[in-house]
Amino acid sequence: MIIREQKLDFSDVLIVPKRSELSSRRDVNLNRTFITKWGKRTIDGIPIIAANMSTGNFNMATKLAKHEMFTAIAKHHNEDWFNIPVKDLDPYLKYCFYTIGMCDDEEKELNKFKNHLNKISPLQGPDLDEKLMICVDIANGYSQKFADYIRKIRANNQNNVIMVGNVCTPEMTQELILAGADIVKIGIGPGSVCTTRKMTGVGYPQISAAIENSDTAHGLDALICLDGGMQVPGDIAKAFCANADFVMLGGMFSGTDECDGEIIIRYEHNGQYENISNVDYAVQYKPIIVEKKYKKWYGMSSDLSQTQHFGGIKEYRASEGLIEEVPYKGSVEIQVRNILGGLRSTGTYIGANTLKNFGKCGSFIRVAKQHNRF
Repeated sequence: MIIREQKLDFSDVLIVPKRSELSSRRDVNLNRTFITKWGKRTIDGIPIIAANMSTGNFNMATKLAKHEMFTAIAKHHNEDWFNIPVKDLDPYLKYCFYTIGMCDDEEKELNKFKNHLNKISPLQGPDLDEKLMICVDIANGYSQKFADYIRKIRANNQNNVIMVGNVCTPEMTQELILAGADIVKIGIGPGSVCTTRKMTGVGYPQISAAIENSDTAHGLDALICLDGGMQVPGDIAKAFCANADFVMLGGMFSGTDECDGEIIIRYEHNGQYENISNVDYAVQYKPIIVEKKYKKWYGMSSDLSQTQHFGGIKEYRASEGLIEEVPYKGSVEIQVRNILGGLRSTGTYIGANTLKNFGKCGSFIRVAKQHNRF
């Protein structure tokens, strides 16, 4: 079977500007407040989440929480939850997700941490364990076993916020919401270090996925998080105009100080040459060598990730992730400033004074070319 309707990705559309009464970027409020479907919990903040990759750690969470942004803590950092001082817990419970896969041992660790929160609840108020937000994350959310697992997680965590994924089509989004998900992560293979589409031929363009899955989720009083494929702030704006409630970013936060991993220094030819000619000899040039800094960035299904964190790739699997060295970007604060500034500017172009109104005020035009590149 072939679905003949063309589906759209970030590179296929631009947002159409409209008459606006907003006079300043300061007039655009990027905070959103959600009440979750199942636990009836309030989520309040800027709905941008650092992915549970090398970007998903507490150094990143500390910086993003200051901007009321979120972090999905990578599951190989779950032991670090226990090291947070009681007096410092509140921002992490408010802006972080505890990540598990479809694994009984990881569920046991989750329960262990929730019991830890129960023990210290008298110091922080009642029901502290119910404030923990949970992310159940696997690459392929299409098995019936996964939906059954979400039912189990919901039954054992009735009042917690639960985000699950990944899927990319409305029927499975519906299945997971009915199984107990408050937020469904949308995206199969769009990430910068994900090779799922190359290895399997499976995927779905993200703009169409956002529009179609948000329609299903919102009809059930649930939410979606568009996960992957965004390369520049304008892509994030497009995601919100396509009615995504949250976005999850990995590559855009990679290469920063707050990511896991050491800075790698390399000495490279910058494409220019220095004239070292002596007047008595022929003209000579020497390549100019400069110092460049990088940080390692890898997909969670890559050989490196599976070996480093999960004991290696099983014999029945193939690697579905790349290992890259991305240019060092400095503090994540620089990236945050660019992203939030870009979103506020989008709001002034389309007359949306809140992020919630991006979906209402934003409309797309199909294009063949995005940018004028030199």
